[in-house]
Amino acid sequence: MTISSEKEPMPTTPMDELTAVYLDHLLLTRGLADNSVASYAGDLERHVLFLKKQGITDPREVEATVILAWLVDLKKNGLSSRSRARHLTAVRGFYTHLFKENLIASDPVHLVEPPKTGLFLPVTLSPEDVVRLLEIPDPQNPRGSRNRAMFEILYGAGLRVSELISMKIRDVNLEAGFVRVFGKGSRERMVPIGSHALNAVEAWLSTGRPQLLKGNPSSWLFVARAGKPMTRQGFWKLLKKSARLAGLPDSVTPHTLRHSFATHLLEGGADLRSVQTMLGHSDIATTQIYTHVSREHLSRMHRAHHPRG
Repeated sequence: MTISSEKEPMPTTPMDELTAVYLDHLLLTRGLADNSVASYAGDLERHVLFLKKQGITDPREVEATVILAWLVDLKKNGLSSRSRARHLTAVRGFYTHLFKENLIASDPVHLVEPPKTGLFLPVTLSPEDVVRLLEIPDPQNPRGSRNRAMFEILYGAGLRVSELISMKIRDVNLEAGFVRVFGKGSRERMVPIGSHALNAVEAWLSTGRPQLLKGNPSSWLFVARAGKPMTRQGFWKLLKKSARLAGLPDSVTPHTLRHSFATHLLEGGADLRSVQTMLGHSDIATTQIYTHVSREHLSRMHRAHHPRG
């Protein structure tokens, strides 16, 4: 009798197969980014493992009580309410998809409420703090010119740091005052930028960038050494250093400028749909978090200036 040295493959269950099909659906049909699909995969894998421990291998066997038991298990294993809510979002999407495809008779997550996470209000800077930060880089030298342009366009267009460092020269239309941005899921959007950002980018392209490149060709808008694009870590470091020089808290991140962009627009009277479009949010519910910040600002203004505030 011969014994094979290779391990026998683990038998797949209906739950395993449908999970794989659903992840392909997220990637190929809905166009989610690879890292987003990977996050869903991790959450679903943990859910499927819990079900297997309960002897459940078919989604048709899953009921609301099973979902509740799974959430209790996550809590026992130390997951915060915010993490449990994220896991539930991934699992809810999975069962909703199965129900729409008539693969299960009812949606077991339909009546399950997400864990209470409390309201997360994004950290923002005041307009005055933003100005102090933007004026830290010295535009008279190549790196300062680049950093000033990066800060201005990050705040001026409300970009994610990944969107900023992946921009190429062809993505900027200086005459129209717009930048082309490729966001999550490679979704493209056009975002206007203000005169300050336009001037900073023009100065960078005409003077600072040629000096920094020293004849090296590059299609990237913001370059580091030898024409290579600025890295996420590199940008974080220079932003942190500039924030300290501006006397701002250590909690300032690239996303702080994005949050500030949205909040300042709403405080200035911009409508929520326009802000949603500029931020590249697929769901307006994601953008609505900024209305809480804006209402706080209005409440402070009322208390400070109304005779009976």
